[in-house]
Amino acid sequence: MINAFVLENLNTAIIALDSALRVSYMNHAAEALLDISEKSGLQLPLPQILEHGSMIKDLQRALEQNQQFTRRESEIVIHGTPVLADYTITPLENLEASMLIEIHPRDRLQRITREESLIAKQETSRILARGLAHEIKNPLGGIRGAAQLLDKQLDDEELSEFTQIIIEEADRLRDLADQMLGPIKPPSMNNLNIHEVLERVIQLLHAETGGQLSIDKDYDPSIPDLPADRERLIQAILNLVRNAMQAIEQHMPLSDGKITIQSRISRQFTIGNQKRRLVCHLSVIDNGPGIPEHLKENIFYPMISGRAEGTGLGLPMAQYIISQHQGLIECDSKPGQTCFHVYLPLTVEEPSQPSYSKQFSADTNRSE
Repeated sequence: MINAFVLENLNTAIIALDSALRVSYMNHAAEALLDISEKSGLQLPLPQILEHGSMIKDLQRALEQNQQFTRRESEIVIHGTPVLADYTITPLENLEASMLIEIHPRDRLQRITREESLIAKQETSRILARGLAHEIKNPLGGIRGAAQLLDKQLDDEELSEFTQIIIEEADRLRDLADQMLGPIKPPSMNNLNIHEVLERVIQLLHAETGGQLSIDKDYDPSIPDLPADRERLIQAILNLVRNAMQAIEQHMPLSDGKITIQSRISRQFTIGNQKRRLVCHLSVIDNGPGIPEHLKENIFYPMISGRAEGTGLGLPMAQYIISQHQGLIECDSKPGQTCFHVYLPLTVEEPSQPSYSKQFSADTNRSE
């Protein structure tokens, strides 16, 4: 049983093949990588779930020579999507399997490294923005109070108009500073249905656009309830959907625009440096012009906006709210399609340990 426990806890994708190169076992990491369950993949020939001509030759070579073989930074194709990976092939002397394949996706490692850097940079920028907001708010109260006192001393209505401008601008700057500071209280976490949140966001957006914008829904109804602050999560998703709407609005009539909101489950997913067995994966996809290349790396930083009238606070605020839920937002963009990916863990606690359900044991004939 200890062998099954270890295999199921590995981040490395493990696939065992019989002598005819048919799948006889795969661990959870392999299921996640190949996007297929072990039950569906068992007894399938490897080329049906993983396209790579060189790997088949490497398998045959390792089997004929009875030697371990490793290939670095090789591109494998999974469901039509290329994935950069390292893999090792090991011949086995086992009744259930003749070959063992270990696959280390390099894309995943690069993404984790990028996410850790992104999270660190965003935390630094958030601290700087909050400090700046505090520095802005401190003198604003004095400016506003002085303008009010001056207004009471003025008999000239034309001069009083100027003091009202000072008061109104001070209030505007105060509201902007409040947005930069973000929520002060910690989120109030309660189990909720993510689709109820999405439906509320869609309802709000339809009200804003008068129903002109087409919104497609692609939900996975099997997603269980997850712990979240309902109001803050609505605000975060609404910021993303509103951002997509505004991008569309700038370049085409709203009636020509389309936003797709998708929900899925992702398995064995790493957020920052923490591995999660299951996460809720939301996608907000629009057919707008795409994000300019020079802004792609900075869109989650405060005061960065592609719109002249934008404050650059909507996306950073969404990222901050999702980070309070131990989640993450990523973005892919090209002309004609922008997709914001939201990853929310199904629990804010440590992920539970996998069960001892799989009873596969393989002797790799390798000394440690």
